[in-house]
Order: sequence, then C-alpha cells, then structure tokens
Amino acid sequence: MAESKAKSPRPHEQTFEEIKYLKHLIEKKTPVRVKLSDNETVQGVVEYYDQRFIRITRDGEPNLFIFKHDIKYLYEIDKTA
Repeated sequence: MAESKAKSPRPHEQTFEEIKYLKHLIEKKTPVRVKLSDNETVQGVVEYYDQRFIRITRDGEPNLFIFKHDIKYLYEIDKTA
C-alpha cells in the first residue's frame, strides 16, 4: 500500500521584511550608506521607496533615486559620526 505524501506548502515569495525595514529607516531618519553594484558608495537618509527604487536624501548634494537592482547592500551608520 503506497503512502501518500502531503506536498509541502510553497514558501511565500515575499516576507515583507524589506518593507518593514525601509519604513523603520524612514520613520527614524536613520542615516545609511549604500554600496552600489559598481562599488560606488553613497550615504544619506532614505526618504521614499517603492517596488523598484529608493530615494536617498543627502546633505549638500543632490538627492538620488537608486534602483534596487543596482544596490549590493545598505547599512545604517552612526548618527554621531
């Protein structure tokens, strides 16, 4: 007699953790440093995001719209630095 194996549920395609984190950064106005795929680094505060890009506001420099697919990683930097 063959046992029927229940098919394991498919994992969610999106966890929404990115959205929560970006909202947190915006609310706290946390300074971040963004490493881009071409190894350029920019820093500022995330002011806006959507599905495809984030907007970084910078002091004394133009604000940037950065496509998410161009971001290697980003991290918070010390506000006192």
